[in-house]
Amino acid sequence: MTPVSASTSASAFAAIKRIGVFGGAFDPPHAAHHALAQAALKSLALDQLRIVPTGQAWHKTRALTSPAHRLAMAQLAFADLPGVWVDPIEMERQGPSYTVDTLRALKQQFPQSELFLVMGADQARALTTWHEWQEVLRLAIICVAEREDLAGSSPPFVAPKAYESRFRRLLLPVMPVSATDIRDKIAKHGDIAPLVFESVARYIDHHHLYQTP
Repeated sequence: MTPVSASTSASAFAAIKRIGVFGGAFDPPHAAHHALAQAALKSLALDQLRIVPTGQAWHKTRALTSPAHRLAMAQLAFADLPGVWVDPIEMERQGPSYTVDTLRALKQQFPQSELFLVMGADQARALTTWHEWQEVLRLAIICVAEREDLAGSSPPFVAPKAYESRFRRLLLPVMPVSATDIRDKIAKHGDIAPLVFESVARYIDHHHLYQTP
């Protein structure tokens, strides 16, 4: 998961045509995050997928675990996926983390590349509340991950008609995993083994994370 450096040749930059961006708190990263990353790499034929842990989340009401811990856990969780790099760009930026700023920075670094912003259906439904959301749509194709909902319990995401061409769908199998549930299980001394990778579970235990509700 080595970043492209300033000394990288022009031909190497040109080879990176399709870049995925998958942001989130990753507090902690879990099996569903990993499955989504795999699906994005395969379905979108990405040359590179950047996992971007949130810095100062403008929309979160709770305090996030420290950036250093979330970055380390993300590096462990996605270490087995070729083409993935955990990018600390938002953690290194001062002030609130806005996706539009991350996309602008990537577009400046890779002006010839196409950007694909990966998100869940709930995030997609809230997209019009995001900071400079129309610029987000201009800079990146929005790739919405939707679970197979055989029971029809939730309506599918419908892209705004004026922007339909800027959206793609990523179908995923049902995987009822959430970071909130994992944190609750840890606080209650429950078993999280099926929900996170062993390396992440060991890290959480070693650093005594999420021990209290």
